Amino acid sequence: MASILVIGSGLGGLLAAVRAADAGHHVVLVTKSVLPESNTRYAQGGIAAALFRDDSVDAHVLDTLRAGAGLCEPAAVRVLCEEGPARVRDLIRFGVDFDRDESGVARGLEAAHSRSRVVHAGGDATGAAVEAALVATVRRRASIDVREHTMLVDLVVDGGIVGGARVLGPDNVQRSVEADAVILATGGAGALYTHTTNPSVATGDGVAAAYRAGADVADLEFYQFHPTALAVPGTPLVSEAVRGEGAVLRNLLADRFMLAEHPDAELAPRDVVARAIARQMERQGGAPVRLDATALGRELLETRFPTITSACRAAGLDWAIEAIPVAPAAHYWMGGVATDTWARTSLPGLFAVGEVARTGAHGANRLASNSLLEAAVFADRAVRALGQPWPAGATRTANRPHPPVEFSASSIHGLPDETAIKLPSADANTLVDRPALQQLLWDLAGVHRSGGGLATAAALLAEWTAPEHTSTSVAALEDRNLLGLGRLLVAAALARKESRGAHYRSDFPEPRPELARSVSQTRHDQPLPLVAAQEAIAC
Repeated sequence: MASILVIGSGLGGLLAAVRAADAGHHVVLVTKSVLPESNTRYAQGGIAAALFRDDSVDAHVLDTLRAGAGLCEPAAVRVLCEEGPARVRDLIRFGVDFDRDESGVARGLEAAHSRSRVVHAGGDATGAAVEAALVATVRRRASIDVREHTMLVDLVVDGGIVGGARVLGPDNVQRSVEADAVILATGGAGALYTHTTNPSVATGDGVAAAYRAGADVADLEFYQFHPTALAVPGTPLVSEAVRGEGAVLRNLLADRFMLAEHPDAELAPRDVVARAIARQMERQGGAPVRLDATALGRELLETRFPTITSACRAAGLDWAIEAIPVAPAAHYWMGGVATDTWARTSLPGLFAVGEVARTGAHGANRLASNSLLEAAVFADRAVRALGQPWPAGATRTANRPHPPVEFSASSIHGLPDETAIKLPSADANTLVDRPALQQLLWDLAGVHRSGGGLATAAALLAEWTAPEHTSTSVAALEDRNLLGLGRLLVAAALARKESRGAHYRSDFPEPRPELARSVSQTRHDQPLPLVAAQEAIAC
């Protein structure tokens, strides 16, 4: 029996904890907030899987590869789509009650899917249903030691092997938790941006800690902006499934502008729709566009989308009779800690599952409703890989054939030497301000980017310093992570001199076939021109 430390309580962390406990391991599950609070809880659209007779694994694979814009790892996509149906059936066994219709399990169509394959629960409350079922399952396992209000500070590495983590407990004391293996499941980092659909706990703690420990991270330039967040305080998500049911986007003149943007109109890939909305908003002086779902009728809207209906009512909107204001918001990070198809990172003893991981299944642009599926599939595989020999170079792939290029606070692998650029140096002497950082990244590293804007962002980020790693403040430790991740994201976006998937640069508006490879970043241990070596190590 091994001791397994699971960090995070979304689908990936909860399922990994249950699987590990059922395999006879002792599990410590730590989560920064309460057990049910995670990105999973807020997922609306559902889970995509080839569960139906008129669908196939091959069709799901092709749709995923197309959405990934040439950057998917085919082996990871194949694993995702082949093992996905079994993981959905596992969720049913754990108590997730997926919606049904006269044919059996109900399913919906979402953007960039060639057929209806997205199953959902509670209408638009799939994530909440999954979270509730798995939380209940975890609480029934006596061998899972749950520690809430406990934040990951750093990973503990000895001799190049991860053997636990340093955490900040509810008593505001930092302490180490030893383990034979660590499974990171800390989610994304929507808090990098002013506007996000993520909960406040999504501050990228796992990616930042893994980078500081020396693990490879990859594809950090690819942040997906959901096209339709309700343009009210809190930016609640308006699921893509609404457009799948027939809702349309209109500008302030009530014109359906997506008809001129893409053959699939409102069901074009998310990056296409998000950029089209952003352009319309610029033409409208920043005013949101409108999502018109009135043709769907009140009964369908209230039964199929109760969560969105409630959000509209809370904002004083009745979307059954009026088009509602929507705008893009940061939603999902395709990049993260680089793993192989068994969720193993470049550091022995460290696994990563869910949004914290870069498995290669999403490429440059995640296919709608593949996120919960990925978390389930790779959480299961991580537990099956426990105790197995760690292969040398587990995350090294053919996508990264070039020698490293020194760049900002990291080494970047995967793009030609021409990507190196000199940035202005700055003294790191001003403590990072989170709202300012979020606005900076929203303006200069958001939906639309340019080389000049990204260089400006890099220089400004270099002027800030992070709180001390010894801090006993959750907010300060989060700011430390957000500053480091902001620097890495901007560095990767500067390196990628093309537009691909969710990464769009106005100075390089087209994809370049020779750059169809991942950007991998590793910690640089030498003094750096932009920030002090101590700050670089602190991410």
